[in-house]
Amino acid sequence: MSISPSSSATGKAQPSSVTSRASGIFPSLLYVHGAEQKELGLSMMPFCIGRKTGKDLEIPDPRISRDHAEIVCDDGDYYVVDTCSKLGTYVNKQKVQRQKLVRNDRIEFGVGVGAYLIFDPLAENSVVAREFLSQLSVISVDDKSNDLEKLALFLEAARKLNTSDAFEEILLSLIGTTLKLTGAERGFIFVRQEDGSLALSAACTSSGERLTSDKTISHSILADAAKAASEFLVTDTLKVDEMAARQSIVAHDLRTVIAIPLRKAHGIQNADKSPETVLGVLYLDSRFASGSISGVSHDILGVIAREAAALVESTRLAQAEEEGRRYQQELTIAAGIQQRLMTVTIPELSYATLSAKNLPCRDIGGDFYDIVNDDQGLTVVVTDVSGKGISAAILASILQGLIYSQVVAQVPLRDIVTSANKFLCERVHGEKYATAIILRLTPEGAVEFVNCGHVPPVLVRNGKSERMTDASMPLGLLDFATYESAVCKLEVGDRLILVTDGVTEAEDCTGEFFGDERLEDASIAVDGSCFDHIFAAIRQFCGSVPLNDDCTLLELIYCGGKTKDSTDSNIKLTSAS
Repeated sequence: MSISPSSSATGKAQPSSVTSRASGIFPSLLYVHGAEQKELGLSMMPFCIGRKTGKDLEIPDPRISRDHAEIVCDDGDYYVVDTCSKLGTYVNKQKVQRQKLVRNDRIEFGVGVGAYLIFDPLAENSVVAREFLSQLSVISVDDKSNDLEKLALFLEAARKLNTSDAFEEILLSLIGTTLKLTGAERGFIFVRQEDGSLALSAACTSSGERLTSDKTISHSILADAAKAASEFLVTDTLKVDEMAARQSIVAHDLRTVIAIPLRKAHGIQNADKSPETVLGVLYLDSRFASGSISGVSHDILGVIAREAAALVESTRLAQAEEEGRRYQQELTIAAGIQQRLMTVTIPELSYATLSAKNLPCRDIGGDFYDIVNDDQGLTVVVTDVSGKGISAAILASILQGLIYSQVVAQVPLRDIVTSANKFLCERVHGEKYATAIILRLTPEGAVEFVNCGHVPPVLVRNGKSERMTDASMPLGLLDFATYESAVCKLEVGDRLILVTDGVTEAEDCTGEFFGDERLEDASIAVDGSCFDHIFAAIRQFCGSVPLNDDCTLLELIYCGGKTKDSTDSNIKLTSAS
């Protein structure tokens, strides 16, 4: 099997039609190694290839260098770059150091290795399958033992070739082969769906004409075969009174019917005849009594049943793997979009310094922070949407846009959280909620903040930590909730630590939480910024246990600014010392 590079009638390479990465759509790679085929995405750059574990494409062949090559994107164009490999990198049989790629370029790693890539392939896998299947020898019905051998080899090759796109082509070839062996006129393969029903996957006549309808078959025999304890085989329906009484057989004048249940391999080995082991049914029929049907060996029918079932089962696994790969690729794209949406530029200020970091426990998460600097001062937002994964990430992105637009419009803080609460209550109906803290700092050190059910900030002053305990209800729980802001005055050198509960609820191997006390201890353990120290303390505490929730940490250090008469603070502080 081979895939030829894209070329025109003159033999020149066709221009690339690869979509730009800026559009969010990425070209693919078809990886071929012997009979193995799989599709790979190019959403992450650079795409590294080699023998070393952890490469984007790991080729376990001693002839491949540990760091063999990589694919990079430069101004919308893709290039393959050889990274000092021993055997070299080849594009369309030409050795290259750095080569721009066009659709259907064939990339090889050394000579004779047998592993290669097709860049953004034009040819569909089904076309590859059709070319392969067309080269198979026509099976003769004269030598049944030879037929059995050829059929077994064909089905083994079909399983190795198997991809979701090639599945129908392989099934049609299987049906055609079986029709030649049995002398039947029509063949149908039904595959069991998740709800237990049987759905038509492929059908054709002995002349090769494709069929798209199963209305003229005996559905009662099909159902019986799915429940049968053994192969369902009828040679002449007119000789069996029960068959002659079935309406579909009479209506369509069916004389020969074969229905073979396709069972999982473990079901056959364990002689398990329960319906749950039936993956589908191979159904054959004719309008005349087939003379050759009586000469068909039960061994051949057994091979058909066994190998066709293995083919269906392996295709299901291949489809599940492909769906998982596509989901992961979409998740990677979504993570990139969310990362760009939530990228925050930390301003340089004369009166304060900021450090912030978010660690999602999955590719995308429900935490976010935002920072806005305007003529009113510095506004900091930290929010944590309940749950994890895609649903939390979507809501976090919406909530970020809602809050950001009102912060920029200089809406009062209590009005911002009130409108956010109303939005969530009306649209999410209690299925999700969010905790949040919005804090505004003026150059003079005046602080106003609203805490909506969030982890109380840590205020570090003169080597001691205190908690800013004023808080209201989380957003999205009660539509009648009211929100009030609190105020305080920062002194030069004061530090504010804002975190999400992924920090305080980080667990060690025994299930114990990092907790508020360790957070406060880490906040005062060093002079100056404690940002890196807190993360180091979390890593040391958790050890090898991965984070079970998104973690966000923001540290604000007040350096002093203009002096102005300050308002008395009404903030409630709880000493941690």
